[in-house]
Amino acid sequence: VKLRDQQRLAHGPLAEYPNEDFGDEVPRSGNASGGGQPGWAVRCAPGGPNDYVYVIVQPVGWKPISELIGRPELAEDPEWATPEARLPKLEKMFQLIEEWTSTLPKLRVLEALNAHNIPCGPVLSTKEIIEDASLAANGIVVEVEHPERGSYVTVGNPLKLSDSPVEVERSPLLGEHNEEIYLGELGISHDELPMLKAQGVI
Repeated sequence: VKLRDQQRLAHGPLAEYPNEDFGDEVPRSGNASGGGQPGWAVRCAPGGPNDYVYVIVQPVGWKPISELIGRPELAEDPEWATPEARLPKLEKMFQLIEEWTSTLPKLRVLEALNAHNIPCGPVLSTKEIIEDASLAANGIVVEVEHPERGSYVTVGNPLKLSDSPVEVERSPLLGEHNEEIYLGELGISHDELPMLKAQGVI
């Protein structure tokens, strides 16, 4: 609310702002997408901490999903056929999907869903992220050289702007640029530098 409008509010409510009393705080959404299309992270085999696939159920995707999970009749069932019918029972819907996904490894689930253009994505472990060829090819995961620890893998920049290229570099070593700063920027002489080091100033 702008300051001017705050001052105006002192003289009574404004129609353009909600003036009702607020009730309880918004409950946590858990795995729910919270957006326009219902999405959920469903468990896959063998059931490890990273064995999940995030699935979004769009209206056009319900028929192929119902076939994949072995329940083709749900595509025509009035209780399930439309987004409006499924909305009150999203938890049950994703439970049905998970009964299917929990029997397959996540890569098999992704393959099956992608074949029907159903939006989905895997939950990846750190090891899987580091070894993912597509992430490396896109510069989202990069390899950096370090003079002490050698080559290591770290997070790159997922945002690609044509006029603002980003190069991910290592951080400097402790004191790596001391001489450059003390001599060049601060004007300290070569003779003073060893004395400052001996005194523990540097």
